Amino acid sequence: MDDRIKKQLDFSLEIDKEKNIFRQTHLSDKGRNENDAEHAWHMAVMAYLLKEYANEKIDISRVMLMCLIHDIVEIDAGDTYAYDKEGIKSQKQRENLAKQRIFSILPDDQKEEMTALFDEFEECETPEAKYAHAMDNLQPLILNNSNDGGDWKEHGVTARQVYERQSKTRLGSEKLYEITDRIIQDNIKKGNLKDDQA
Repeated sequence: MDDRIKKQLDFSLEIDKEKNIFRQTHLSDKGRNENDAEHAWHMAVMAYLLKEYANEKIDISRVMLMCLIHDIVEIDAGDTYAYDKEGIKSQKQRENLAKQRIFSILPDDQKEEMTALFDEFEECETPEAKYAHAMDNLQPLILNNSNDGGDWKEHGVTARQVYERQSKTRLGSEKLYEITDRIIQDNIKKGNLKDDQA
């Protein structure tokens, strides 16, 4: 086997470990915790289905690939819950180390391509990255909504925290942010989120 394909297959096997990284979000209908690979797949399909609501013209294949690779670093760095203030302090450092190790398994040209795509997602400046972030926010929101806000209640998450997190949704899609706002307001009314917006 030549060196290039060996590296590509080694990377393909390495990213299988993403299936073992479990998130705080539960599957719909009060299912088990979802894993990172399920989250990424779900985001990528949603990105395609909802692409007409992106604020700007986007390259949907680029968005979908961003969705699929954005959490690969959690193989080493672990999942950092969106509302974990302590975990967020070291998240970038942990993920940068993981990015270097994991993408270095690939041939150099693909390492550079994947690293650049990951960094583009993290910087959230291009239309594609903004829209991918909207998916990263909307996907767990709709799951949590389907579970009567169970994950929010379990962690004592407030409406203000959810709105802060969802601010990036608006950058990618005003229309999807309207839906997000409606979901948050419904969960405040149901008592699933403490209304601390004032």
